Amino acid sequence: MQLTVTEAATLKEKPDESKLGFGTLFTDYMFIMDYTPDKGWHSLRIEPYAPMPLDPSTMFLHYAQGAFEGLKAYRTQSGSIQLFRPQENFRRLNRSCRRLCMPELDEDLALGALKQLLTMEKDWVPGAPQTSLYIRPTIIAMDPYLGVRASHTYRFFIILSPVGAYYPEGFSPVKIQVTHEYVRAVRGGVGEAKTPGNYAASILASEKAHREGYSQVLWLDGVEQKYLEEVGSMNIFFVIDDEIVTPALNGSILPGITRDSVIRLAKHWNDNVSEKKISIDTLMQAHADGKLQEVFGSGTAAVISPVGEIKYGDQVISISGGEVGPVALKYYNAITDIQYGKTEDPLGWVVQVA
Repeated sequence: MQLTVTEAATLKEKPDESKLGFGTLFTDYMFIMDYTPDKGWHSLRIEPYAPMPLDPSTMFLHYAQGAFEGLKAYRTQSGSIQLFRPQENFRRLNRSCRRLCMPELDEDLALGALKQLLTMEKDWVPGAPQTSLYIRPTIIAMDPYLGVRASHTYRFFIILSPVGAYYPEGFSPVKIQVTHEYVRAVRGGVGEAKTPGNYAASILASEKAHREGYSQVLWLDGVEQKYLEEVGSMNIFFVIDDEIVTPALNGSILPGITRDSVIRLAKHWNDNVSEKKISIDTLMQAHADGKLQEVFGSGTAAVISPVGEIKYGDQVISISGGEVGPVALKYYNAITDIQYGKTEDPLGWVVQVA
């Protein structure tokens, strides 16, 4: 399909790379294409970044029929730009589309469009340590209609944002809180899809945790409220008695790409890793027995985020003495070294852009 490009009249000033936050600055261009039942996906275009007009009755605004992804572009020491497992992001986006009754994308077409957009925006990929260009592909329902049904028309777009560390703490350990008061998702729902409603459901508990000095909420399952699932913006790993453990995917946990990368690297290195159900009581008992060695999160935004403290009810436990543990450090270094081209890519994950 033909892709048209509309040049911007003026280009934005590039930001100071030493002062980048997360998700507040956006590049000069974005990619857009539309879907209609008669044409399928069509009208591929790269346009100047700008507001998109939406009818007040647009179905996405009322029923949240939408899905999105998050990945990054990295500048290597040689100045080249590369992606980390982008095919997996578009595969996951299509899984979300199937769950939400939205048309799937041609994954090769979407990746090709992203690479062309990145080639145009290559000067926006920062080169300072721990910086990158965050990529947000999104699909939303576009019918102007207030009845509850699947939309007939859709828009897919990609926007780009130069970013620094996701957490203000950087790679320092964060504090997380377990909640019994709220649940994020249940099996059979849309917890395994990357859809806006999942994040809206997490905000109240997260705000309460922030007021108590905690960065994120560690969610329990929505049925028995006893099994650990994931953190608001990350999957979660525990090192218990020299075993790396992460909750098994069950339909209400997002299948994280960084999570999968940790598991695949662990198996590649013959580290002891497992996916299984683990209850909060088991975790607290492991800490009481001196067997809980480390806790860390994994996700695109933070990559690997060590956890130094967990609050559960009236109990507050410290992990690794509040310091970064060796397992978290090992996987953080391994994944970021691959992402930034500092080391060999043993599993063929890197895609070169420019």
